[in-house]
Amino acid sequence: PESPLAGFSTALSQTTSISSISSEGREDLQVNRLETQIWIKPGIQKTDVDFSEILNAIHEIAKDVNIFFDELEGVNSPSKDDDSLLHHGNLTSTSDDASRLEVVGEEVPDKNKTSGLYFRDGKCRIDYILVYRKSNPQTEKREVFERNIRAEGLQMEKESSLTNSDIIFVKLHAPWEVLGKYAELMNVRMPFRRKIYYLHRRYKFMNKIEKQISRFRGWLPRKPMKLDKETLPDLEENDCYTAPFSQQRIHHFIIHNKDTFFNNATRSRIVHHILQRVKYEEGKNKIGLNRLLSNGSYEAAFPLHEGSYRSKNSIRTHGAENHRHLLYECWASWGVWYKYQPLDLVRRYFGEKIGLYFAWLGWYTGMLFPAAFIGLFVFLYGVTTLNHCQVSKEVCQATDIIMCPICDKYCPFMRLSDSCVYAKVTHLFDNGATVFFAVFMAVWATVFLEFWKRRRAVIAYDWDLIDWEEEEEEIRPQFEAKYSKKERMNPISGKPEPYQAFADKCSRLIVSASGIFFMICVVIAAVFGIVIYRVVTVSTFAAFKWALIRNNSQVATTGTAVCINFCIIMLLNVLYEKVALFLTNLEQPRTESEWENSFTLKMFLFQFVNLNSSTFYIAFFLGRFTGHPGAYLRLINRWRLEECHPSGCLIDLCMQMGIIMVLKQTWNNFMELGYPLIQNWWTRRKLRQEYGTQRKTNFPQWEKDYNLQPMNAYGLFDEYLEMILQFGFTTIFVAAFPLAPLLALLNNIIEIRLDAYKFVTQWRRPLASRAKDIGIWYGILEGIGILSVITNAFVIAVTSDFIPRLVYAYKYGPCAGQGEAGQKCMVGYVNASLSVFLVSDFENRSEPTSNGSEFSGSPLKYCRYRDYRDPPHTPEPYGYTLQFWHVLAARLAFIIVFEHLVFCIKHLISYLIPDLPKDLRDRMRREKYLIQEMMYEAELERLQKERKERKKNGKSYHNEWP
Repeated sequence: PESPLAGFSTALSQTTSISSISSEGREDLQVNRLETQIWIKPGIQKTDVDFSEILNAIHEIAKDVNIFFDELEGVNSPSKDDDSLLHHGNLTSTSDDASRLEVVGEEVPDKNKTSGLYFRDGKCRIDYILVYRKSNPQTEKREVFERNIRAEGLQMEKESSLTNSDIIFVKLHAPWEVLGKYAELMNVRMPFRRKIYYLHRRYKFMNKIEKQISRFRGWLPRKPMKLDKETLPDLEENDCYTAPFSQQRIHHFIIHNKDTFFNNATRSRIVHHILQRVKYEEGKNKIGLNRLLSNGSYEAAFPLHEGSYRSKNSIRTHGAENHRHLLYECWASWGVWYKYQPLDLVRRYFGEKIGLYFAWLGWYTGMLFPAAFIGLFVFLYGVTTLNHCQVSKEVCQATDIIMCPICDKYCPFMRLSDSCVYAKVTHLFDNGATVFFAVFMAVWATVFLEFWKRRRAVIAYDWDLIDWEEEEEEIRPQFEAKYSKKERMNPISGKPEPYQAFADKCSRLIVSASGIFFMICVVIAAVFGIVIYRVVTVSTFAAFKWALIRNNSQVATTGTAVCINFCIIMLLNVLYEKVALFLTNLEQPRTESEWENSFTLKMFLFQFVNLNSSTFYIAFFLGRFTGHPGAYLRLINRWRLEECHPSGCLIDLCMQMGIIMVLKQTWNNFMELGYPLIQNWWTRRKLRQEYGTQRKTNFPQWEKDYNLQPMNAYGLFDEYLEMILQFGFTTIFVAAFPLAPLLALLNNIIEIRLDAYKFVTQWRRPLASRAKDIGIWYGILEGIGILSVITNAFVIAVTSDFIPRLVYAYKYGPCAGQGEAGQKCMVGYVNASLSVFLVSDFENRSEPTSNGSEFSGSPLKYCRYRDYRDPPHTPEPYGYTLQFWHVLAARLAFIIVFEHLVFCIKHLISYLIPDLPKDLRDRMRREKYLIQEMMYEAELERLQKERKERKKNGKSYHNEWP
């Protein structure tokens, strides 16, 4: 017989000049002896070869090429198609793995019958569950729907609930023939050949250095953030080449066991695909499971979890009971909060779409570490320089400067020194490092997005998502039913498909855009109401009985206004969701991704404007258009517009951001986890009262999952929206609140495990959906990054006192003309930034009830206010001074220079960082070449075998290739 290394030698000789990068972790592979799988010729025969023979063959063909192999099993090794992550010694698992059946004999089918994961026969695994009530009048629709389900080849079994005989569970199972047929239609990619990894050529000197480095690494402690792969050895799946499944070429694919070839998530996705295209009545719109769920024919539909997430035995000694238990122990448990996420496991159990969300969330959280550190440094810099700040010193020592009242009549005169605390707090956020931090965060946002592109490309490659969109984008059943009479040829597939006329599409988009504009106007109206509240209540609090509130009337006004604004935000969000859903369905998007993108864009616009409109008002409008004492601008000629605190408006902006950010995240976390926990606790409590604790533990899996909370109707929308809005808070006004990245980091560390716990323990198992990226959210993130540059430029130039101080130091201070801007150059700044007003010039409706005699024993003649205006006795009283125009020109110049500089840096970084890593590009090209060669050689071998069989049987053939 031919040597087993013959095919290997031929393949190696063709690839000595081609290299690709090995996957992570293979540098620690031991080369003492390796059980490896060799492809003899182009076929799929396997044999165990001693590693010394392989080394001899390598030495003869290519001495300088390092080849790493995956550690693969022999012919009799257990299957790793579906339950590769389960401990092989664990006999309590409900898996149907072929190797398990051999180990436990006849016990596993008996366990299958009682586990709740199989039909009564213990052989057919439950792929999907439908739930309805017998008392529901939609009986005829269900009967037609279920009859059509059977016609599609799905097997069905019904069982009533143990707690309520009115509830019926419909268990669905897809046989191999149905799975193969629809897997081919859906272009499901399946493994057909295991990968061989190649490394670049290394010199002997470099090899010695690498050996010394690896030996040194062995002395170092292991990385605490990585999962322990010795106690949990099966955390990684085998790396295989994949291709769209084809029944005609089924012999190409690695099939150890037909029952486990398609994993549970894929099986559920195929069954759901079938259910979405089954009719329940005659008519173009009478199709699909979603419509039956919406009209109440079925109460629920979901795939099953793979058993309990808890176990009496330790996972380190007995292994995982099932995939759900494994995910809980190494991902959703709070004890592993500091470790990396097992993204491959998440993708395997929940699908690529949910896996990508957690990959993005983990990447975002990791990138927050440098931003949080720099933000904390800026804050601490403000703390350490607080005692050396000349401006806050002058404010605290200004006992002889009397400020004009900040509201009509009831607000009293006040000493400037009374705002000493606010001046010090303002310095913590508005100091010399603020501008640097604003530039850093603008660059950080760009780096975050550019490196996420690279990370997403690697994930898409590892998860076979590179070409998924072109292969698998499907038309929505609603769109298909609505426009079934209008068809045109698809330019790509050449097949007829439903078509939406351009005029119909434009008219729907115009109506939708009008609805969006109207709802944004509603938000602006709500902000206008908050402005009126602030104007009215500042006078009320100034006349309050309690001295604490009366002396801090402006802070009380801001605090209560923020809380009321938060309540309005939460109420309007409920309305926005219904409007966005109506407008999106009105547009009739063609595919599910188009529907999601349209709905996402609307909801983001609504909630972003709703959440940030008040913040924009405080940052850029509060105190900017109030006029001056004696000539105040008024709202509807009645209410005097609110002024900033004597220490500036930045403290109001910080308070607005801090309260909204904390309250919003707290509320979201409660609604995400607290509400499902309470609901599930109440359900368990009722079951214990009615049936006892022992009966509850014996419930089948479909009964347990039915008692869990369903996943949000819009999938991951709420999770993404929460994080995107947080990203906006972290970047848009970060110059006013440098601690925002730190708060976001602390929240996200909790958020990852909270979401993981929710998905694994509190929610029914969601349908495993595919996606190649985070969708329209990436475009929204880019838009927020651009907006953050503009807003931070305006916050520094307009809201903070950075520019006025700079102008004073270089033009009007003691160091004018010397090119210095230290603290000694700020002497006299406070006095120069305040204008003088003659008290007798007050309007009648603005004149305060107090005459200020409590300060000096006699009525005040003059008071001060923040502005650059001439004194009252000049030829043009209260006109703008030259310093005002210098400050205005400097502010405009800073905005232009800052924006252009930061945008240039952002575009330069985007240009320098490629979207696709070079090693990944090489691997993709190499894999494409190998896949073509493997498919060609496998087909050639099959034809050669057929030719030999025909010769043996004596059949004649003419001109047959090859």
